[in-house]
Amino acid sequence: MIIDSHTHTFPEKIAVKTIAKLSGAAHLKPFTEATVPTLLASMEEAGIDISLNMPVATSEHQVPKLNDAAAVINEAGLAAKDGPRVLSFGCMHPDYADWYAELGRVKELGLRGIKIHPPYQGVDLDDIRYVRICERAAQLGLVVLTHTGLDVGLPGADRATPAMGRRLVREVGDFPLILAHMGGWRYWEEVPEQLADPCVYLDTAFSEGRLSPIDDYRTGEELQMLTQEAFVGIIRAFGADRILFGTDSPWAEQKSSVEHMAAMPLTDAEKEAIFCGTAKKVLGL
Repeated sequence: MIIDSHTHTFPEKIAVKTIAKLSGAAHLKPFTEATVPTLLASMEEAGIDISLNMPVATSEHQVPKLNDAAAVINEAGLAAKDGPRVLSFGCMHPDYADWYAELGRVKELGLRGIKIHPPYQGVDLDDIRYVRICERAAQLGLVVLTHTGLDVGLPGADRATPAMGRRLVREVGDFPLILAHMGGWRYWEEVPEQLADPCVYLDTAFSEGRLSPIDDYRTGEELQMLTQEAFVGIIRAFGADRILFGTDSPWAEQKSSVEHMAAMPLTDAEKEAIFCGTAKKVLGL
């Protein structure tokens, strides 16, 4: 079984416009149109059984609407006669005034967690606004998945470092926190030292391999990710039972991401944990 714990889709009526805008900002070529139907087609080609959709609220005003849309995706996935294929998290914005009640509504909607994105939301990961959101999520049994590290579309938005993740966990305490992009995109050398807390999990999204034919947005060179050696080193430092497979589709191709992971010099048990075991445990799938 393969679970992709980190994908993005948009409603079909806005997907083309939204993807064009994001693609232009990041200089990235999307591999799908970022709709549920095109994600399903990508999953079929890649041999992925379940994908988790991660909505991002770039404005506080988007939060209720995005959570409603996430609930529709989730309900459709759960109602599928052959079992769920695409499920969805909810979202939260640190400036959303009624955050406490809305997180309760996320739980009532049957969503397993929320996605936050410090660079796009303009707030540091260890800010008190995220601390209180995570405390409430922990009370409700919601998983929190956050972008960590730099973002290819927002040069200089240094709002989610591994050290900030460490401070967040120390403020909130033990709760299921997934730090995307192997704990901090382009901060990978700091990850093992800063993020030893046992409640912290990492996902593999947008972190290994050559993902798109673009130039590095900072240096003008080809965009480089973790080497295989460094990638495996982080997995071994944390243990495969703390790593979730993710792709960041549509910004990485699911099929090649599965192939890269399958080719890693890891044991079969480690690959099984990364592909599905950790996600089953953390996300209740």
